[in-house]
Amino acid sequence: MATRKTAVKTATKTAAKTAAKPAAKTTPKPADSSARIRVGIGGWTFEPWRGVFYPEGLTQKRELEYASRQLTTIEVNGTFYGSQKPATFAKWHDETPDDFVFSLKAPRFATNRRVLSEAGDSIERFFTSGVLELKDKLGPVNWQFATTRQFDPDDFEGFLKLLPKRVDGRAIRHAVEVRHESFCNAAFVALARRYEVAIVMAGDSKYPQIADPTAPFVYARVMGTTEAQSKGYSSNALDQWVTRARTWASGGTPDGLDISGDVNAENTPRDVYLYVISGFKAHNPAAAIAMLERLNKRNA
Repeated sequence: MATRKTAVKTATKTAAKTAAKPAAKTTPKPADSSARIRVGIGGWTFEPWRGVFYPEGLTQKRELEYASRQLTTIEVNGTFYGSQKPATFAKWHDETPDDFVFSLKAPRFATNRRVLSEAGDSIERFFTSGVLELKDKLGPVNWQFATTRQFDPDDFEGFLKLLPKRVDGRAIRHAVEVRHESFCNAAFVALARRYEVAIVMAGDSKYPQIADPTAPFVYARVMGTTEAQSKGYSSNALDQWVTRARTWASGGTPDGLDISGDVNAENTPRDVYLYVISGFKAHNPAAAIAMLERLNKRNA
């Protein structure tokens, strides 16, 4: 069984770049694999990034345009708190490169309720709210649960049954972010695997870690950046997360992470969505960019 290793936390500051529209980052694809590795951050509006990640003088309305050309994915948190207009999703689609992907935090009204199996109306409203205006840039949907939510097998399976595999002919990828120790068991892993729903892997965080692959993709949220490291993490720690991403993409399960179910899961290539979230947020873009540089250097 794999065991957990705490990634070393250390590293540098992202230099400001020119305000001219930069070339979009290419999505790394491991050799001999159809899987893709995407690396990004949470959101794109954060004042401390201005003049550091974002060039001096870049207007706020161009920040998504800029960020989407430095990274290959972004997790949108605003959809957790309220719905966006269809025109907003369409605008996000048009401002970003062809190969860019958004993951969306699903609305809290679906996950923060006493009976999860009664969330059908909230789930339907979310998917009819305009999210499909993202078209091919709609990535996984992250269903985040409260830290107090405990594993109830029957109710949780009732919730998973409500998650649509396709909406208007488009395949939808689902991930569940559970944050209570009661989910660290083989029954939950088997349930997620049965419905091909990814379990969000919490890296370098206070939350329980469940690194079992349960879907055709991996959704990882890495939360250990520090102020002391200008790139959020040390060079060794950045290398470690890149190695783990490559292992997932090639169909393996990385060493040094907590596994709750069958360690002999199906060995098949998986797309990887890795987000540098929380921690010392000011350095998250630098960490994500450093990981992408390592991935692209290896694939060059």
